Amino acid sequence: MENVFANRLQSARKMAGLSLQGLADKLDNLVSKQSLNKYEQGVMKPDSEVLIALANSLNVSIDYFYSVPSVKVEFESIDFRKYSSKLSKTEEASVIEKAKDCFERYFELEDILQLNEKYDYFTFDKEIKTAEDAEDAAKKLREEWNLGYDPIPDVVEMLEDKGYKVIDLLVNDAFDGMKATVGDRKIIVLKKSVSANDDVVRKRFTALHELAHHALTFSKDLKHSEEEKLCHVFACAVLYPEEMAKKELHKQRFHFYQKELEIIKERWGISFTAIFHRAHRLGILNDFILRKFHVGYKKRGYHVPNSEPGRYRSKEEPTRMERLVYLGLAKEVLTINEAAYFSGITAWELQGKMKLLV
Repeated sequence: MENVFANRLQSARKMAGLSLQGLADKLDNLVSKQSLNKYEQGVMKPDSEVLIALANSLNVSIDYFYSVPSVKVEFESIDFRKYSSKLSKTEEASVIEKAKDCFERYFELEDILQLNEKYDYFTFDKEIKTAEDAEDAAKKLREEWNLGYDPIPDVVEMLEDKGYKVIDLLVNDAFDGMKATVGDRKIIVLKKSVSANDDVVRKRFTALHELAHHALTFSKDLKHSEEEKLCHVFACAVLYPEEMAKKELHKQRFHFYQKELEIIKERWGISFTAIFHRAHRLGILNDFILRKFHVGYKKRGYHVPNSEPGRYRSKEEPTRMERLVYLGLAKEVLTINEAAYFSGITAWELQGKMKLLV
């Protein structure tokens, strides 16, 4: 039991993004850094006063410290989107630990429901060396998944339907996305939208960027930064297929107007920046115009989150895990308390959401 407590305390501290000293400071030195280290090593146990303080400081229940997940998750092939390089090592550890906690509940829930759903993962056999290769991969994906030339209504929903395990987390603003594998399961972690007014186009792009890391095999001669750029090309090409981009943007033109970009964004779910890079990639505009766009974009303050005009009307929220919770309740294989545990909320909060129809 001491080892269970030690492991769970360390996990809760990492999820909170705290060092041992940071946790000691948050506890107002009720416990020293050295004592906290001994708790995590399993050589010392806290008394009831300290236990309550730890739970409050780490925003977990006391039960959390003594619960043993029936499914142990170990991530492999972890890759953060390059933008996330702004994350510190402590912040990266926090994201990983939060994701592990969520997926341990997710996979345990699947086991309880005895699901045997097949995956429809996309893989591209050709080694990716150039932007043309990434374009070919995007075309192949649209063909295999029968997307045609139409806009993708909801990227996250599409990935869940294909068997990818997707979650979103309330995390540091510098985080965009992460991909990893757990056995034969492919997972994607995204940043959770905090309000209905959040612009979801970046989230759509990030989801496809992480899909590229799952689906594509890059040449070993490429630097990581070059891989990231090719993932961007893939994501842009999936969101806005070449045939439609050339048809709508046209090459013989002198200007781009904001309203036109808003219309394209609201139809295809792609940002102004991605539209311009797509046009540049397809030869519709030159280097000078692209640089001029970036200068004007920043001058207008559109680089600030949620400041770009236009909104794509899609939730882009993973729903499968929540649907499985209600399926477990409907099958009567989960109690209210168990369903609340898998949902990551209190039983009181869950009961407030439940409205039985039949």
